[in-house]
Amino acid sequence: MNPIVLAIVVLVVLGLAGGVILVLASKFMAVYEDPRIAQITECLAGANCGGCGYAGCADYAKAIVEGKAPTYKCAPGGDKTNDAINLIMGNDTDDRPSLRATVICNGGVNCGKRFDYQGIQTCAAAAAVAGAVAHAQTAGNAASTIAAGGPSACAFGCLGLGDCTRACKFDAIHVVNGVAVVDRTKCTGCTACTVACPRHIIQMKPIASQPAVKCSSKDKGPVVNKACRVGCIACGLCVRNCPNEAIFLKDNVAVIDYTKCNGCGTCVTKCPKKAIQWVEGSPRPVDSAVPEHKVL
Repeated sequence: MNPIVLAIVVLVVLGLAGGVILVLASKFMAVYEDPRIAQITECLAGANCGGCGYAGCADYAKAIVEGKAPTYKCAPGGDKTNDAINLIMGNDTDDRPSLRATVICNGGVNCGKRFDYQGIQTCAAAAAVAGAVAHAQTAGNAASTIAAGGPSACAFGCLGLGDCTRACKFDAIHVVNGVAVVDRTKCTGCTACTVACPRHIIQMKPIASQPAVKCSSKDKGPVVNKACRVGCIACGLCVRNCPNEAIFLKDNVAVIDYTKCNGCGTCVTKCPKKAIQWVEGSPRPVDSAVPEHKVL
């Protein structure tokens, strides 16, 4: 037989044999993947923001199908995505209040400084330095006393170095006058900023005409007074004047119970330090019902 023809025949036979082997392998060695994973992945926002707590949309979809995650964690997709996922999973659809990030601090330029921080310009680095210094202080290193609690005079407030800004994929949070500020018209509620903040002062608040206590300090009043012009001093005026008993003191700072708050704004006007502010909306009549939280 002609060597060229023989070579062609051999290649064809090898190709056919290889094809048969691959087909058999795909049948007998295939790893089954639930088709709902792909369906749910298609429903998700596709931002891969990590706000759900998973590495990406595909990982979150797999966790849903495996029963390891709830269906409503895709904040960018909102309730439309939640309903679509529930339909795929055969669940009853359930509306949930849409949440947006709120920075529980209004310090920044309103707060004093202990020293100028010249290290790596990230909140995580500054917080780590503060933690290391505090540890050294407890070990008897007197030279570290000045740095305990970080560069800010308040050991609980915003460090203002923008870790949250870099984590946000929606350009919804920026540092203004030394403190992070959320643009709630851009915020999707993905919670990436809450994860990035080493001080854990970014919280999720329902979209409603209700104020927020913009202070996270747990220090006593006299200490807060010296550190920050707008910090909560736990004077209790807001608690005593709230007509709905929707605000209370915990760890030396006021806390609003949004299931009782009707957004009358009494606490905002009574606060002598202006630590309670409107995040969105405006005052409502004192006898108003608790506002229904918006669902997107």
